[in-house]
Amino acid sequence: MTGVQRVNIALARLPTWPVYVAGMLPAAWAVWLGATGGLGVEPINALENRLGLLALQFLIAGLAVTPLRRWTGLNLIRFRRALGLVAMGHLVLHLTVWLVLDLRDWGLIWADIVKRPYITVGMLAFALLLPLAATSSNRAIRSLGPLRWRRLHRLVYLAVPLGGLHFVMQAKGWQIEPLVYLATTLGLLALRVGVTRARVAA
Repeated sequence: MTGVQRVNIALARLPTWPVYVAGMLPAAWAVWLGATGGLGVEPINALENRLGLLALQFLIAGLAVTPLRRWTGLNLIRFRRALGLVAMGHLVLHLTVWLVLDLRDWGLIWADIVKRPYITVGMLAFALLLPLAATSSNRAIRSLGPLRWRRLHRLVYLAVPLGGLHFVMQAKGWQIEPLVYLATTLGLLALRVGVTRARVAA
């Protein structure tokens, strides 16, 4: 038995609920820092950006699960749903901070979405992820059927790159970090395409 197989056996025995708890701890810490003056002179903007980045990180982690299993043998499939829902939790908080603390005028929502292209892209990504979060349960899989459910959840392959593009567009100037995240997302998608083609060829 290889080391990866031993790890997979150990992972199969673990519950998934700790992923939800541990996954939301960074958000709780960010909110605490924002409330106690630990996020600098612009805490609202810093909190908004940090929550958005955490969401993107968890989305990328979920996107990496299949290529990771294909190329290393490490099987984290059973944790992918938790990673996606944790990402959605951070996105909801990110959006809440923007609406309640940053924008503060709900009448300006549509105008801000239309006026700022990076917000347009971000809202599109969020809209694509909403039905995925809403159909993340086993009951939804049974209701939709496995084939339709898988087709619906392919929207993630569009939503995550849009999230990376949103990060690039909202940054001031061409910064390295957002470009690295976007490149990582596109690279994982390329690997995912490779996995799909390998399955078809087999």
